[in-house]
Amino acid sequence: MAFSKRLEEARKAYEQGDKEASALAHTPKAITEAAEQHGGAGSQYLGEIVYGGLDGIITTFAVVSGVAGAQLGTPVILILGLANLLADGFSMATGAYLSTKSEHEYYRKEWEREAWEVEHFPSGERAELQEVYVSRGYSNEEAAQLVEIQSRNPERWVKAMMIDELGMMEDDSNPLINGLVTFGSFVVAGAVPLVVYLSGLAFPISPEMSFPISIASSALALFALGATKVLVTKLNPIRSGLEMLAVGGLAAGVAYVVGALLKGIGG
Repeated sequence: MAFSKRLEEARKAYEQGDKEASALAHTPKAITEAAEQHGGAGSQYLGEIVYGGLDGIITTFAVVSGVAGAQLGTPVILILGLANLLADGFSMATGAYLSTKSEHEYYRKEWEREAWEVEHFPSGERAELQEVYVSRGYSNEEAAQLVEIQSRNPERWVKAMMIDELGMMEDDSNPLINGLVTFGSFVVAGAVPLVVYLSGLAFPISPEMSFPISIASSALALFALGATKVLVTKLNPIRSGLEMLAVGGLAAGVAYVVGALLKGIGG
């Protein structure tokens, strides 16, 4: 049983008050199998896929709405839309790459510092870790036992200091893949509002129809991505989809009104 599936079954059992189902999700076999499959390939990039896609479609749809409100025509929509899509996508990808890389470097630096302190000042590190456990409600005797167990292995000891003292969990995602995933999801989802205009280059579509089609396709994509977001947040998919639809619609509405108010400037 995969970790995510076991966790989902445990949540469902809790919500329904089903003790038998909860017991099945907590059998030694289920826990062992879930632990072995925990962190499957690509699972750590789910957040980048969902949020990158949401940013992409909201940003591009706002640009399309602004230009449509200003009545500047399809060529301007495509120029600004594609330029914004690629430039913002690259900017977000760079930000994701640098952010992940910086987090990794900071974690390694703190790990090296803790390892050095464990090696040279073990008594002080034991005292620090015991104080952390005492502050969490353990008695001095219980805390001392925990420290004694953790300090038997230097690597485990350092990891305990990282998690319990500094509150730092190791991120095993790849910075480059993080950036590429963010860029890909941003561009793919962000292209949705532009598809009808790109199609119009080969198949004639009236301007009066293009914008409503773009609205409809963008709305469907926003709702779908909002619902997909529950894979990260674990909230209600319908509510999450409607919330994202409302946020995207508000952003597009503001952009359209601004474009309409300033359309005289664009000639």
